[in-house]
Amino acid sequence: MPIASSDRPRRIPTGAAVLSALLSTALSAALAGCGTTPQQPAPPPGQAPAAPPAGQGGARPERADRQELDARAAAAQREAAQQQAAQTAHRWGLAAVPLTAPPPPATKPPLGEGPGVRHQAGLLPVVYRVPTDAKVVFLTVDDGAEKDPEFSRMAGELGIPLTAFLSDYLARSDYGYFRALHQQGAAIDNHTLTHPDLRKLDRAGQEKEICGQQDRLEKEIGTRPRLFRPPYGEYTDTSLQVAAACGITAVALWNEEAFPDHMEWRYADQRLHPGDIVLTHFRGPGSWKGTMPDMLRRVLDTATAQGFAVARLEDYL
Repeated sequence: MPIASSDRPRRIPTGAAVLSALLSTALSAALAGCGTTPQQPAPPPGQAPAAPPAGQGGARPERADRQELDARAAAAQREAAQQQAAQTAHRWGLAAVPLTAPPPPATKPPLGEGPGVRHQAGLLPVVYRVPTDAKVVFLTVDDGAEKDPEFSRMAGELGIPLTAFLSDYLARSDYGYFRALHQQGAAIDNHTLTHPDLRKLDRAGQEKEICGQQDRLEKEIGTRPRLFRPPYGEYTDTSLQVAAACGITAVALWNEEAFPDHMEWRYADQRLHPGDIVLTHFRGPGSWKGTMPDMLRRVLDTATAQGFAVARLEDYL
């Protein structure tokens, strides 16, 4: 008679079978836990849940998110500024975007006797080239005859610093033009009242020319100049003494002269050098083969091609 299934004797698992079952159970539990975040114990009633441990998920810190957003915004602003600079340079016909001058020195360089500087004891320093290793040059514009609004607009839109050395007899027909130029960042300095050869004047005559223009510019522009350029680059010891007595701290001459169609060079290598002062004039097509914007384009393209930026002379002298 067949034995019923319920009456069949049970097989007792061997030791190997038991071990195999235990290993299988442990492996299944381990695999089930892979890739999951361990559960945190529930907090006591009334207590906020604990923040997840670092590196174990959860929201990113708010500070990191804010830093990332700030970095993205700054990068976008830089890109927009670069695009704007490129568009402005193209609009004014420049070959490339002008280089940006480095921050001005924390301390102005000493003007002792040396290359580019004449400095006798007791007299003002006379500077052709500012003592600096920075690849910067300085644009200076003399007299005030031509008052070209396009030149002012071009310099302003491109952010080009410049120094105007004004003679009253030419500038006085429209000091408003130079006040506006000053308001957009140009420095206004002294080039005498009537542009005489100072070597031919006695002390009283030089005082009238130099100190008289100091007073005139203070009245018209609102600031008293610190820099002086003698007409024709000619002066005497008396000129330097008079200028110092009127508030001048340095005399600025030049190494190169700029025109709309060419540059004139002091040195045979026909290249700019760190600290060079570039001379030009307020002139127009009646005197030049071109306009003042043409001249500025010539200066900027020359400087950029040679790796120089135009900086503000008053930041160094």
